[in-house]
Amino acid sequence: MAISFEKALGVSQYTVGIRSKRAEIIASNIVNADTPHYKAQDLDFASALKTATSSLNSSMSRTHDKHFSVNSTMDDGLGYRVPNQPDTGDGNTVDVQVERNLYMQNALEYQSSLQFLGGKFKGLNLAIKGA
Repeated sequence: MAISFEKALGVSQYTVGIRSKRAEIIASNIVNADTPHYKAQDLDFASALKTATSSLNSSMSRTHDKHFSVNSTMDDGLGYRVPNQPDTGDGNTVDVQVERNLYMQNALEYQSSLQFLGGKFKGLNLAIKGA
């Protein structure tokens, strides 16, 4: 009997990728903190996860090179953050302290997702090898 990783891992396999993408977006915000007219972005985890898991149930595939790709991206949850501070005159909406806090929170959630996924693999390994 074959093991279905989709069923065994569930959404855990997608959470790591989404958290990684969010870390890139937040890091980009921090890097562009002094760029005039830069707007802080963020990734909505819930909508990105919904998009990622909806591709699980999609049975569409490309049958010809001229067809559009049906692969979904995690950018569907990407949006601009509402600024907490008034405009400083340069049009930049990045608050570095908020971005650092969000980055640290995301890093902790990323570690948790990795540990949870690692536990799933340990359970599968135990099921395959036996006690």
